[in-house]
Amino acid sequence: MPLRESGKLYKVDEHVMCAVSGIVADANYLVDEGRIAAQQHLYSMHTPMYVEELVKNIANRKHVPTQFGSGRPYGVSLMWAGHDRVRGYQLYCSDPSGNYAAWNAHATGKNSVTTISTLKDEYKIEGSLNDALQLAVKVLAKSMDAMKPTADKFEIQVVQKDA
Repeated sequence: MPLRESGKLYKVDEHVMCAVSGIVADANYLVDEGRIAAQQHLYSMHTPMYVEELVKNIANRKHVPTQFGSGRPYGVSLMWAGHDRVRGYQLYCSDPSGNYAAWNAHATGKNSVTTISTLKDEYKIEGSLNDALQLAVKVLAKSMDAMKPTADKFEIQVVQKDA
C-alpha cells in the first residue's frame, strides 16, 4: 500500500489505512498509537493485527476521556480501511466518542449527510473497482466547496492485497 502522508490519509500498517476528519493533531496522535499497537502485535504474535481489533483498540483510547470531566475528548472521526485473512476487506468508522461501526460504504466529515445519501442510493457491493472509484469521485465532487472540481483537489487511496 504505497501511501504518502497528506494530513488526511495515513498508512497505519501494511494492511490498514486511515482517513481523518476533524482535529488533525488528535488524528496524528491516534494514528501513531494505532501504528504502535499494530507493530507490537506483529512483534509478539508474528501475525498482522486484525483490522477490527486495531479499530477497537483505538476506539477504546478515544472513549476514555469522555468518562472524566478534567480533559477533552479527541475531536476526530477516523475512517479505517483494511484487509485481514479472517474477514477480508473491511471499512470502519469511529466517531469522537469512541463508538465504531462496520460499513460497506460510508462518509464522515463536512457534507457527509448528502454523501451518505448518495452512497445509499448508488453503491453496489458487486461493482468493480473502477465503478467504486467513479462513485468516490462523484461524491467527493458533490461535497466540495469548489465550483469546478479539478484532479489536484482529490486524494483517493485503494487498499489491495497485492501490488
